[in-house]
Amino acid sequence: MEGSSVPQAFFLIFTGAAVLASFALYTRQPLLVAYIAIGALFGPSGLNFVTDTNILRDIAKIGIIFLLFLLGMDMQPRNLIRTLREVTFVGLLSSLLFAVIGYVVGQLFGFEPLECLVIGAAMMFSSTIIGIKLLPTTVLHHRRIGEVVVGLLLLQDLMAILVLLLLHSGTEGHFEYQRLLIAAISLPVLIGASYVCVRYVITPLLARFDRFHEYVFLLTIGWCLGVAEMAHFIGLSHEIGAFIAGVSMATSAISPYIALNLKPLRDFFLVLFFFSLGAGFNFSLLFEVLLPALLLAGLMLVIKPVTFWALLRGAGEKNDMSWEMGFRLGQISEFSLLIAFLAASTQLISSEASHLIQATAILTFLISSYIVVFRFPSPIAISDRLRRD
Repeated sequence: MEGSSVPQAFFLIFTGAAVLASFALYTRQPLLVAYIAIGALFGPSGLNFVTDTNILRDIAKIGIIFLLFLLGMDMQPRNLIRTLREVTFVGLLSSLLFAVIGYVVGQLFGFEPLECLVIGAAMMFSSTIIGIKLLPTTVLHHRRIGEVVVGLLLLQDLMAILVLLLLHSGTEGHFEYQRLLIAAISLPVLIGASYVCVRYVITPLLARFDRFHEYVFLLTIGWCLGVAEMAHFIGLSHEIGAFIAGVSMATSAISPYIALNLKPLRDFFLVLFFFSLGAGFNFSLLFEVLLPALLLAGLMLVIKPVTFWALLRGAGEKNDMSWEMGFRLGQISEFSLLIAFLAASTQLISSEASHLIQATAILTFLISSYIVVFRFPSPIAISDRLRRD
């Protein structure tokens, strides 16, 4: 479908995703893998139904902005600080080890040093989507496993934001240190201004007009996009601005209501984001990166659970609980895909390096989800004994 319009693209994306997601649910597959698969099927390397790369790029950009905004909305600063204090050592040491493994594998297969650094950075994180989605609600909110898993994921998410900030400072294959310095100075200014604005403008408006639900929705979206655009204007990125907008609104008393009602919007853009990643995957490069991707995915799937088990046992957690947390965090992250996307778009890494990260992510998403679904309690467990909502 050459030059497909936005309505046509949306029809293909959501109709195709609905069909494939139904099949995925019947066969107990992770939904995000279905979204990536439908993108690969309909994209330029597949059936070529959606060929307008500008549409795909815009879809991905909007999806990333809202995903990071909603991620920030879940981060209550007070609880965040307490939880992060408990898991900082485990999170930092494990991330360093995973980064070294990624760097070494990149070196073994002849990638440039900067590309190896980006590959290593992409290995540092575990999937927030898989980690949270496969935790039963009772475990997520009322048990130690949920507390530690969420704490580690939050710490990794903050580290990923820092990596994205560093990548955003690089253009055309090299880092602009002056731009990075300006961004570092601008960041606390934007954070401070956002909190002041939320306290003295956004919160009073929400308190006065909270009975008008559509106004709450419009004000929230306007705030997200406004801060994102301001961040871009002062030398940061739209993604960083959206995250700051979310965290600043997390302090509002109405934030739980906002987060709950924005979940459909989050899911909407999850479909778009992962579809665009699948559609952007160049299968002509697959065989060039297949061997390193298989090796890297295998290493992550084995070393991540063992590392988290050892570190959590050392921190005083129970043996069985440490293993379960290790397996639940035993994949790389959707942030890894975002790192590959951003690094490739700024020409810091080659298409081969970007596709290595993407292929590794998809493999670990799929295999890790199977391990969790077959071995531990989850909402989509195969066994009735393990199925927990």
